[in-house]
Formats: sequence, structure tokens, C-alpha cells
Amino acid sequence: MSDSGGNDVIEELRAWLADNWDPDLTITQWWDRLGLAGWSAPTWPVEWFGKGVSRDEANAISREISEFGAIGAPAGLGLLLAGPTIVTHGTDEQRMAFLPDIVTGKQSWCQLFSEPGAGSDLAGLQAKAVRDGDEWVVNGQKVWTSGAQVADLGMLLARSDADVPKHAGISYFGIEMNQPGMDVRPLREMTGRALFSEVFMTDVRVDNAALIGGLNNGWAVANTTLANERAGLGAGGGGAVGNASPGTKAGFLDKRAGDCVSGGRSGTRGALSGRSASMMVDLARVMGVVGDASLRQDLMRLYSLNEIARYTNLRAKAAKEAGRAPGPAANTAKLSMSRITRLSRDLGMAIVGAGGMLSGHDAPLNGMITEMALFSPAVSIYGGSDEIQKNIIGERVLGLPSEPRPDKGVPFKDLKVGTQG
Repeated sequence: MSDSGGNDVIEELRAWLADNWDPDLTITQWWDRLGLAGWSAPTWPVEWFGKGVSRDEANAISREISEFGAIGAPAGLGLLLAGPTIVTHGTDEQRMAFLPDIVTGKQSWCQLFSEPGAGSDLAGLQAKAVRDGDEWVVNGQKVWTSGAQVADLGMLLARSDADVPKHAGISYFGIEMNQPGMDVRPLREMTGRALFSEVFMTDVRVDNAALIGGLNNGWAVANTTLANERAGLGAGGGGAVGNASPGTKAGFLDKRAGDCVSGGRSGTRGALSGRSASMMVDLARVMGVVGDASLRQDLMRLYSLNEIARYTNLRAKAAKEAGRAPGPAANTAKLSMSRITRLSRDLGMAIVGAGGMLSGHDAPLNGMITEMALFSPAVSIYGGSDEIQKNIIGERVLGLPSEPRPDKGVPFKDLKVGTQG
């Protein structure tokens, strides 16, 4: 879309906000207006609750909503992962069933992929789905599930056929989290938070109508989800942090919209985003160490890495908008985020010195530096570990020989337990 087209979209949005934003609405009422008008997911097709605009224009829309003083789109894995996957692989009936509640924030989603024995080798998953009439019965365990304790629905990968090789016998479902047999147990991290959970599924049920992408085609569908995840988690990805959380369990839907308005990023993810360099420079000035030659070199290195990541992200967006495959950009962005995180951690601790051992209000930046240091190992693991990203780049981009795959072509049921994870 041309610049004039982009300006037209922003002018349309401004007029729409002037007519529709009301701080006395509830979050539900506001998100209904925002989502059904196409402003929550503007890159999606017009016929599926979007505006059909580019990612750059979508970022401009997000900024405009924030600058206007209104609540932005319902953040979370629904808009980031489930929605784009359903737009790509779902039937029209599934799109109509799932997408409205995603763009209006009525339901939140989690990602039921990783298992205790199937993390890096996700295709080795053992959660099993067995057909029972118009439903599937699922048994198994998932782990490292972000936001499972507040999710209404889950993106479930389960083994639907053990008689074929492991990648070929997986199906992808949209499953209800609020049902008997779904046991969600939060995992306490060393930051003191519980962002992740383990999920035990005992005879839980999912309708066959919620089988997304076709029977035993779950690996292809999951790759769409993972590509969106890596792009969203990668360095230079941008994006706003929501001021209210979607779903029936988070407790925001009945709140007054005007009471939930706040600007800017927040939390550890914000600190590890593109503003980490400026934050570290400001911190170094406050701590009186900005003149230290060694620190200045690392500050410049951090700034450079953020800029490289930003340009890489722009190239990926341009490729997608031109109809080309994104190539290694998402994997590169994920690796860049890991590197930026480690450098930010080391820089932050070097700048604050002994203050890095403190937490809470007594610590520099209210403990953000300490929490960032404690959280930093997670970035190189979630969304596909650094080692997996390097394998993908080496094999699929550089054309290097793939690792030995003795299990290739072997039915999953015939694999030894030790090779299934």
C-alpha cells in the first residue's frame, strides 16, 4: 500500500476513534468495537476482522491508538499465534467460530506444544488423541505453557496416529481449557513469578470441528504458529504491551476502559526489546559510570545489535508483503534476542554493581535489572532453543548436512522411548 494509502488508513482510524472511544465503556464493550471494526488485527484480511494492511501500517495504527489515549488491541497468544494460524489453515466455519472472540478479547489462548520429553524434539510428543465419534479424547502432559492458568482455549498438538513416522501422525486442535480432566499447575520461576505452567490432561475432550488444518497435518500447522512465535519473540519485532488482559479469567473484561489506560512498554519483555540500549545508557548516567570506556564499548555494541535486529525485522516484513517466504529472518531474530538479552544482563549488572543483588523498591529501577538477569536464561530456550535455531539456519538456509535421523521413516510406535523425546 502506498504512503497515501497508509495516511488514508490513519485518517480513517482517527475519525473512528473520535466517534467510538468512550472511557466509560467496559473493556468488553470497547474491545467489541475495536475488534469487529478491524482495528485489533489490521493485517488480517478484511473478510476476517482485519483491514488488510501491511505490518508497518499496523504498527502505525497501534501507535495512533496509544497516542489518542485509548486501549489497544487485546494482547496475548490469541492475536499473536492462534489467530494467524486459524486465518491460514482454518476452514471458514472455524474462522467464524474462533476469530471474533480473539479480536474482541473475550477468550484467551495458551500453547500446548512442549512436553517433558519433547521440547527441542517437538515431533517426539506423546500426548495422545483418540477419536470417539464426533470428539477426540486426549491424554498426556504439557509443560512450559505460558498463561495456561488464565487461558480459555489451548492450541493443542497431539499424536493422532502412531503407525506413521513421528512428524506425520500429529494433529492440531483448539481445545477448551475449562473442562474436567484439565489440570493446570503453575511453575514458580527463580524470578518469583509463575509465567509458565505444566498441564496434565486426563480424558479431556475436543470436538472434531476444532481439528485445524486437517487430520495428521498438525506439523505443518504448528510450523505456522512457531513462525509467528519466533517473529513475535525475536529482536526488532516491536509491538505494544497490552494494558488489559483478554479472556474470562484475567478479570479485566468488566473493568472501566478509562481506568486501564496507560502508555508505553512495561516489564522484562519491554526491557529486553529495542529500547534496552537507551535504558542502559540512562541507567549508566544515573549511576555515574557513563564515562567508563569499557562500558561505553558494550553500550555501543548493544545499540548496534538492536539496530541490526530492527533492520532484519524490516527486511522480513518487506519480504512477506511482497509475497515471498521470510527465509531465516525469524530464526535470526530469535538468536539476536538471545544475544541482546545476555549483553543487557551483563551490562545491567556491571552498571549497578552490588545493587544487582537487591530486589524490589530498594533496587535500581525497582529491581528490573535483577529480574532481567534472573529471567535471561529463558530467552535462549522458549520459542525454540538457540541450538534449534542454529540447526534450522545451518540445514535449511546454508545447505549444511542435516544431523543423522535414524528415526526417519520409522512408525512412532516402533521408536524406542529414549528416541521419542
